[in-house]
Amino acid sequence: MPTGRLLAYGAPALPLAAMYFPVYVFLAEFYAGTHGLSLAEIGTVFILVRLFDAVSDPAVGIASDRLHTRWGRRRPWLAAGTPVVMLSAWMLFVPMPGVSLSQFALWLFLLTLGWTVMLTPYFAWGAELSGDYAERGRISVWRETLGLVGTIAAAVVYSFGADASEGMRYVALLIVIALPLAVLLCLWRVPEPKDYSRSASTPTALLQVLTGEPLFTRLLLAFFINGAANALPAGLFLFFIGQRIGAPDWGGPLLILYFGAAVLAAPLWPWLVQHFSKHRVWCWAMLYACVVFAAALLLREGDLLAFALICLLSGAALGADLSLPSAVQADLVDLDTARSGSQRTGAFFALWSLAQKFALAGSGGAALILLGWIGFGAEGGNDPAALAGLAILYAGVPIALKLVAVALMWSFPLGRSEQEALRRRIETTA
Repeated sequence: MPTGRLLAYGAPALPLAAMYFPVYVFLAEFYAGTHGLSLAEIGTVFILVRLFDAVSDPAVGIASDRLHTRWGRRRPWLAAGTPVVMLSAWMLFVPMPGVSLSQFALWLFLLTLGWTVMLTPYFAWGAELSGDYAERGRISVWRETLGLVGTIAAAVVYSFGADASEGMRYVALLIVIALPLAVLLCLWRVPEPKDYSRSASTPTALLQVLTGEPLFTRLLLAFFINGAANALPAGLFLFFIGQRIGAPDWGGPLLILYFGAAVLAAPLWPWLVQHFSKHRVWCWAMLYACVVFAAALLLREGDLLAFALICLLSGAALGADLSLPSAVQADLVDLDTARSGSQRTGAFFALWSLAQKFALAGSGGAALILLGWIGFGAEGGNDPAALAGLAILYAGVPIALKLVAVALMWSFPLGRSEQEALRRRIETTA
């Protein structure tokens, strides 16, 4: 694909990531520390909102597979979700004084709904842009790298604020300005490719995907477990840097360092995918991250330089976590299309999006609840036992989860030669 088209396709990922990042990194501390909500209440809301995704994600995925318009199957969803995301992001990030728990829950719910309407068709669209094994990795890396740029942009503009409220306002401004521009560019420059379906997707598509493709269930489980491993330190990062390391003012710069390392390492993953299987490259990246991240368990107050090095080294592996699983997922869509005759990309990525959201909100919400149970307080003054519990949740549990994901994916049987055979079969019978 031409670079310009890759940039246009990846453009919406930048403002969407700029929104996604503060929801899971800044929001809990913002509403607990600035607006007085308890960590347990916030964690419970995150989990309850995600329960709705069990309905909305499948509905959007199946509907986008079945929708046929003059503008395509995926484009209308991005256009429809944009104003919902803009409004709800502003109301959630720039709350009125005295905001209540119910108001927090309402705007988080609407933001999640708009997010679903956009994200599931957007990922499905990316999986359909190419049938080439390695090119799919390249498309995913471009999208996720631009998302990382959006994450860095959110961290930078947040750091410009004199306090948390002003920082969140700056992030909200970034989203409401950049999102419509990026979506318009994508809709203008990126075509929707040929639909290779020989039969229509049915309302039971998700059940057929789950019961008919055991490899998809295996990949989905590994993706969920690894997503939970990444969500734990993301949700606890500000608490860890502020109370375990004792350097709360360094949160923004260290996040920029972490995500900046991921951007700089991004060209490595397409190159490796040209020479090795995507699932094996992903496993190597997870193992590397485990080795680096284990050092975080040993950190104590004042170990700022050591923690900065951990952020730099572990951030280099993030791009693989973000881009390679969805590229493997696109190959599994080929397997399903060859067997069923229906190109159910939206249904596949609905389950994918659902797993991602549940991993992020479920593990992040559970971590906040567990912190409350062990007596950890967002306001500070925690005893050594609470700080040790924070370190275990931040670093120890994620390492164990990543090792489980590696065990699931190490011998995954769908590689380059198998995918190329599937594409020949699909394209000759369509």
